[in-house]
Amino acid sequence: MNFKSIKLLIALTLINVTFTSCAQDGAKKNSNNSETEFAQSSPTVELINPTDLNAKLGDIQLIDVRTPKEFNNGHIVDAVNINYYDKDFMDQMYKLDKNKEIYIYCRSGSRSSYAASKLKKQGFTKIYDLQGGILNWNREKLETVK
Repeated sequence: MNFKSIKLLIALTLINVTFTSCAQDGAKKNSNNSETEFAQSSPTVELINPTDLNAKLGDIQLIDVRTPKEFNNGHIVDAVNINYYDKDFMDQMYKLDKNKEIYIYCRSGSRSSYAASKLKKQGFTKIYDLQGGILNWNREKLETVK
């Protein structure tokens, strides 16, 4: 490849990048309000840290998706155990109020993340997933019960 060819290739690449970024900016500016409203009303999953969850304890839907053995070794006060590995896991979850906030946790955050995604797909409107699971809760030296 000679020097002229290299210069032409670089110029074409720069032009392509410029037009691509301009097109993306235009698309952002032209998005309409209905898209924004949909995004705001669609179900979300948010991570919640242990301290914030601890402050919310009381009359909330708090679900521990670990196995019964893990649950019995120590869980957050008032948590309900619905084992992620149960065949009827989603049937049990359907019994919860879809329109009420749901707080969910597991050991480290993996199972609860998968469970939260399933709940979101099934129309649960507001889902909070405990960041780092019960391990993170315990690191913060927050209360558990057996």
